[in-house]
Amino acid sequence: MPLTQFTNLDFEDIKTQIKDYLRANSNFTDFDFEGSNMSILIDTLAYNSYITAYNSNMVANEVFIDSATLRENVAALARNVGYVPRSKKSAKAQVSFFVDTSNYSTAPLTLTLKAGIVAVSNTFSSENYSFAIMNDVTVPVVNNIAEFTNVDIYEGSYLTKTFTYRETGDNVPIEKFILPNDGIDTSTIKVTVSPNSTATNLKTVYKLTDNIIDVNNNSLIFLLQEASDEKYEILFGDGKFGKKLEDSNFINVHYISTNGKDANGVNSFTFTGNIQDNSGVTVTEGISLLTTIDSARNGADIETVQSIKKYAPLVYSAQNRAVTADDYKAIVTKIYSNTESVSVYGGEDTEPPQYGKVFISIKPRNGKYLSSIEKIELKNKLKRYTVAGILPNIIDLKYLYVEMDSSVYYNANAVNSVNALKTAVVSTLDTYSRSSELNTFGARFKFSKALRLIDQTDTAITSNITRIAMRRDLRPALADLATYELCYGNAFNVNSLNGYNIKSSGFSISGVSGTVYLSDIPNPDRKTGRLVVFKLLASNQVAVVRNNVGTIDYARGEILINALIINSTTISTDQPIIQISGTPKSYDVIGLQDLYLQLDNSNSLVTMVSDTISSGADISGSNYIVSSSFPNGRDDRESPLVRGIPQYATLTGTESYTVSEVDTSYATTYTTSTSFNSAQVTGTQTSGGYSY
Repeated sequence: MPLTQFTNLDFEDIKTQIKDYLRANSNFTDFDFEGSNMSILIDTLAYNSYITAYNSNMVANEVFIDSATLRENVAALARNVGYVPRSKKSAKAQVSFFVDTSNYSTAPLTLTLKAGIVAVSNTFSSENYSFAIMNDVTVPVVNNIAEFTNVDIYEGSYLTKTFTYRETGDNVPIEKFILPNDGIDTSTIKVTVSPNSTATNLKTVYKLTDNIIDVNNNSLIFLLQEASDEKYEILFGDGKFGKKLEDSNFINVHYISTNGKDANGVNSFTFTGNIQDNSGVTVTEGISLLTTIDSARNGADIETVQSIKKYAPLVYSAQNRAVTADDYKAIVTKIYSNTESVSVYGGEDTEPPQYGKVFISIKPRNGKYLSSIEKIELKNKLKRYTVAGILPNIIDLKYLYVEMDSSVYYNANAVNSVNALKTAVVSTLDTYSRSSELNTFGARFKFSKALRLIDQTDTAITSNITRIAMRRDLRPALADLATYELCYGNAFNVNSLNGYNIKSSGFSISGVSGTVYLSDIPNPDRKTGRLVVFKLLASNQVAVVRNNVGTIDYARGEILINALIINSTTISTDQPIIQISGTPKSYDVIGLQDLYLQLDNSNSLVTMVSDTISSGADISGSNYIVSSSFPNGRDDRESPLVRGIPQYATLTGTESYTVSEVDTSYATTYTTSTSFNSAQVTGTQTSGGYSY
């Protein structure tokens, strides 16, 4: 009789295997396995086998960090390689206020803002958030005014936990110092140790460390590790690595329990803190309103299981030194907890090569760019890990946006609301835009997948014709003479040798009045070209006002703009920008090196088109609406210029232009002139096929 291998986790399959096993036994030949009491016994045996197999499989999976699913087990496995998962991060804001002491009976010398809760947010997203400081802030009183300037406040509850250390022995279990609260921001933990519970005025400050290389037997340090249920355990030295606690030592721990990213954006506060003068008297009068210097930002949730699995092995392999690109990635995420994604590449991979340098680009969890202060702090921290002779460079994040222009065909007989169908398509693209395939370095926009997602949104959709553009945003130095370089990491497609393959939003430059735009004129080889600046004269006419303002390398996807004074831009979000886009040679767009790839749905277009053939309204297709598979004919990113029948420019007014080329048909001949006044243009003189 053959031995059945119970390797399947499906209950019905196990049950079937047991029946087959019993049927093969001559003693059970005549049994009715379906209708007898034997069926109950088989179900019981199958259920027990199923549970046992499931538990065995789970145990085997939870032993390895790659296959483990429970956070507690993943954190424990990460602990084995010295990795502490990132905790929640408090949103930090900055406020200023003053206290007027002119009406006080006794003029104080100093005022102290005590550690703890200092402010409460005014209603934000239907919630009120508390903000605290971890240390006292003392300022002098000058001319009856005490100014508390640029005070950093952290969102969350200010909490305290105390422990008493007991020497371990035969009858004394080892005590664990576990903080009982959820959502702890570990960067806010402050630990002091007193000789005993009655000598709390004698406090010794212990500092958190994650590296015991420089630790001796008298180092006043503590370590952290994640325990169960997302709580944290404090560990002290053993007398060899770090100072050992003594019996009856009283441990005082202060920390903040935070809501993480929920408080990002809070910008209005009410004072609720405790201020005392130099005599210890509480101050309640003369306190001004809080002025917000910086809104709350950089709050973040606890590190995910997926992130722990990714970075724990990298941190272990780095061994506290930065040599390879993976070493830098691991160390950056370790020393800068607000890291969402990081790209690292060596100077040897740049053009021209820059040997001895490593370039690091970081996408913070909140916000688009690192501040100058954050870059300096991060660079200083990296010095502890960097190998001699290697210079790390923290470079600004470069966003590469993908824009979609999609004509979605639908069967009118299969849909109740065209608007609802369009909303569903937009929702599908929004979901894809937030996926892990994008929003990271080294990501790839998969054109075929995007088309498939659109088609699969609803059964009423019959097809889609989608066009792709890639875009970089130029942040100009307003009113300064500056050069600019934009690298797209993907080759441009040259749609026409007549130019205008590159499109830009509007901006103004020194020496030319009004709004101008940037575009290109390819060289005959279609590999390179020159950049021009033009103005719009009429519905389908442009006038080039600056020739040879830069170059474009279509094959390498690089735009170089010569020295130019840009005074303003038509687009200004958090800062003025010029959007510059073009059609990629491949619709699969890649975020190369330091390019952070995103699908920009706010600048994408979805147009619903009735499929008259599928609906039966136009079986012959005589009135079928055809959508072009090629990019539109707009010359700028703002005005819907249509390439059509050449029209002659009629210039009126008195504005002076330095016009290099007037293009009405996008042909290869142009009108070229020097500086002229439109009022001087008379008659119908013709040159190069154009009248002016």
